[in-house]
Amino acid sequence: MSEKQKSDGQEYGAEQIQVLEGLEHVRVRPGMYIGSTGYDGLHHLLKEIADNAIDEAIAGFCNKIDITLLGDGGVRVDDNGRGIPVEIHPKTKKSALETVLTVLNAGGKFGGGGYKVSSGLHGVGSSVVNALSTKMIAEVWKDGKAHHIEFLMGKTWDKGLEVSKGSTKHGTSITFYPDPVIFKETTTFDYEWVSHYARHQAYLTKGVLISVHDERSGQRESFYFEGGIKSYVRRLNEGKEVLSDDIFYVDKQIEDSEVEVALQYNDTYAEVIKPFANNVLTPDGGMHVVGFRTAMTRVINDYARKNNLLKEKEPNLTGDDIKEGLTAVILVKLPDPQFEGQTKNKLGNPEVRGYVDKVMTEYFGYYLEENPAIAKKIIQKATLAARARKAARAARDNVIRKGAFEGLNLPSKLADCSSRDRAECELFIVEGNSAAGSAKEGRNPKIQAILPLRGKVLNTERARLDKMLANQELVSLIKGLGVGIGDQFDIAGLRYHKIIFMTDADVDGLHIATLLMTFFFRYMPEVIKAGHVYLAKPPLFGLTKGTGNNRKIDYVYDEVALEKKIEEKIAERKAAGTKIDPSQERFKQAGYTAQNRFKGLGEMDAKQLWETTMDPENRILVQVHIEDAEKADAVFTKLMGNQVDLRKSFIQAGAATVDLDELDF
Repeated sequence: MSEKQKSDGQEYGAEQIQVLEGLEHVRVRPGMYIGSTGYDGLHHLLKEIADNAIDEAIAGFCNKIDITLLGDGGVRVDDNGRGIPVEIHPKTKKSALETVLTVLNAGGKFGGGGYKVSSGLHGVGSSVVNALSTKMIAEVWKDGKAHHIEFLMGKTWDKGLEVSKGSTKHGTSITFYPDPVIFKETTTFDYEWVSHYARHQAYLTKGVLISVHDERSGQRESFYFEGGIKSYVRRLNEGKEVLSDDIFYVDKQIEDSEVEVALQYNDTYAEVIKPFANNVLTPDGGMHVVGFRTAMTRVINDYARKNNLLKEKEPNLTGDDIKEGLTAVILVKLPDPQFEGQTKNKLGNPEVRGYVDKVMTEYFGYYLEENPAIAKKIIQKATLAARARKAARAARDNVIRKGAFEGLNLPSKLADCSSRDRAECELFIVEGNSAAGSAKEGRNPKIQAILPLRGKVLNTERARLDKMLANQELVSLIKGLGVGIGDQFDIAGLRYHKIIFMTDADVDGLHIATLLMTFFFRYMPEVIKAGHVYLAKPPLFGLTKGTGNNRKIDYVYDEVALEKKIEEKIAERKAAGTKIDPSQERFKQAGYTAQNRFKGLGEMDAKQLWETTMDPENRILVQVHIEDAEKADAVFTKLMGNQVDLRKSFIQAGAATVDLDELDF
């Protein structure tokens, strides 16, 4: 074989092999380091820098962090920690500060004693941010001196490290400007994202003041929680009836790790557990969650048996029974966390399971003994959950029969599509039989299925699974989807790629859509997260021009768009020299012969419904997605929960400005 191979007329030899030095590879392949160069990747830059300040706080050397969104597009993060080391590094022969900011895999988080506990493992954070910024400025104050160094495109500016004496401050300040060549989508930081990040880090790092200031808008917030994760649990339970105002809390050191847990029960049927390892959220759980659940189940059953709160022949409560209405935050800190996957979604350290189990077994056991009234309420709630679980299993087995003949158990009211290619299939959940009739007649029967709903479905925010499975409308929906429910849920069985709520463009229609979203959020959140749920947006107005075969209808979807369209048409007619009669109605001035306001889907015939709301070429669909599960949980609790005053205040506060079609959760 020759030294050079030719392919498609191009040479491929040693000279075609690129060797990227230092941070050059980061700029060529940024996705390898920050995941994407869109919105998420941009904010990952800020997180990398701010996490370094948080690590100083976790280590006990910092109690104040300031994040400033600068008016010129940059971001500055200040802390009052020890300050990044500035002495000459023995290997690079540069200052440690310059080394940390220009050399990959350089940092104080690799077992060198800089940090016992850290949220960062790979040591690429600061240097990667530098590489992906047009400019970075680092300032360090320590040992009575101020140190200043600047970088352009990740490379040290000619002046290098500048040092001046006479400073009494201590800490670090990092300012950076994301490179628009890399971040083509946006270089504008989202204040809400930054505020959310700061609030949660303040919960997880008790006693630390974290401030956010947006010079662009003047917004400013500060977060400080002496109670730490206890305050976090209290916030997660806002708007819910709690079994007791008291919050269980424990914070214990075991060997070289720390276990911190806070929990409180409420009267809902959902569980909210927020697990963290070194301040990193692990949404897929891991060994700390396994240890927590094991201990909770054992301790509650032991207490119930010991105090005769379970009958002798009654089986033990299960983990599913015990988790109903539980809100908990689990925070473990350990020197060498082993996260599964680059996204750090799951903690894999096996020893952590034992640590959490031991702490919870001992201290939650004490808590129940010392608080018998609370213990009794918890066990009574779990016992009711156990009975409901048995009833739900019987109902579910009757509702969902799994077998080899797919489709035999579909609801009779479902007008299914003929295609078996799930990627192209759509399910329209339609309000009312009248609209469903038009939808069935006007649809594309190959790919579009229609499931009519009769009236408003059950509010699943206030119902256990057994009650839900007694509701015929929801049972039809569950059967039609094919994914099962509860512990039998399997998204692989989903029969449709798009699930579309098609309801009237009025208050009742939005209420029905909200009830459906509540059901999916509480019982099938995976379907939303996978991007399968949509809201159809039917038109509110039809503007008719001409008559007979020449009749044409322009559809308009809201009142603002209606006024804009009429203004445009009047302007066009005036420009064409048409005389406008000001005494006529506005739509006639615009050249239309009639204006119709659709009160509901049932007022449209099959052709109109297809053209406006179902035709993939013309329709408007709004995809439902969960940006912030906590925020979504709070919104559903307020809108659909038992506390009327909270719901009333929420609606009054947002009624004038909110557009439910644009509401992100």
